[in-house]
Amino acid sequence: MKKIIAVAILATLTLSAARAQSAAEQLDYKPAPYMFIGLQGGGQTTFTNYDQMKLITPTASISFGAFFTPSVGARLHVNGIWTRSGFKPNFEYNYKYVTTNLDLLLNLCTLFGKQNYYPLNVYLIGGIGLNYAWDNKELLNSGYNMPYAWEGHRLSHNARVGAMLDYNFAKHWSVNLEVSANSLNDRFNSKYSTKDDWMLTAQVGLAYKFGYRAKPAPAPAPAPVVVEEPAPAPAPVVVREEPKPQPVVVKKPEMQTEIFYEIRQTAIAKSEQTKVDNLISFLKANPETKVTVTGYADAGTGNPNINMKYSKQRAENVAKALTNAGIDAARITVDAKGDTVQPFSENDKNRVTIAIAK
Repeated sequence: MKKIIAVAILATLTLSAARAQSAAEQLDYKPAPYMFIGLQGGGQTTFTNYDQMKLITPTASISFGAFFTPSVGARLHVNGIWTRSGFKPNFEYNYKYVTTNLDLLLNLCTLFGKQNYYPLNVYLIGGIGLNYAWDNKELLNSGYNMPYAWEGHRLSHNARVGAMLDYNFAKHWSVNLEVSANSLNDRFNSKYSTKDDWMLTAQVGLAYKFGYRAKPAPAPAPAPVVVEEPAPAPAPVVVREEPKPQPVVVKKPEMQTEIFYEIRQTAIAKSEQTKVDNLISFLKANPETKVTVTGYADAGTGNPNINMKYSKQRAENVAKALTNAGIDAARITVDAKGDTVQPFSENDKNRVTIAIAK
């Protein structure tokens, strides 16, 4: 068995070496990691003291796995289902089995070669799992006295070593040939010989590979450096700077209106109504302006409490006249100073409301 594997490895490396370099360069994807699904079919036989050629039965497999690097992978492998055993002089009996294995895969070509990709590869396989056998009725009903014959089912260990020849004929597809030896519990075939039973399987298969990553684009070659003689410096150009235009300051329109009152009066006198009307016209003509209305009282009469009351009523009456004329109240600020502030030196002029719009 070892000689067969060694010859297969040597032949594979010889055939792949000539194509490896150009094939690897033509890939538009990284050779690993990737995942795969495989289907296989072939034959198997369990070694015993009976004629081995009469014990060959078909077998089939399905596997799912991945290669994590160009050289190392793993798979979950399930195969079965028909098998046969016999004993002399001439009795054969059939039963069924399923083997489930977790296998380690080593790509010997990339492991010992100089490239990360070869079209043709040799995998070394090793794994462990469980074997489930059942339907042993032919032996149980044969009338032969087999003290180790099991009834119902038989669960046993499975250890596997093997090799696979795999050829990538497309980015996602490969065909393979796999030969493996499986070590099973000695009573797997209802016979006892103090040694584990060995099952040999040989299968051909098809694998679909997917999940490749794109290969990074090669870095562009640097542009050639062209050294040129420096051109003579041009004569300096004198640029006459034009004077910068001065910013135009647009003065916001403003208006101040002074509305005077008699002693103890807070209502707008008819003689002062024109001033109020002019203020209203100004505010309507300049809707962006706001107005502050401040009421005052003269300090020469009354007392501070009464004077504060008069100044507040005077300012509120002017503000009311503005809102009645359609001026938005949000544009009007009302304030009262009483006799604490005297805007005029003449006492009688301080009975006044001053409206400043801007």
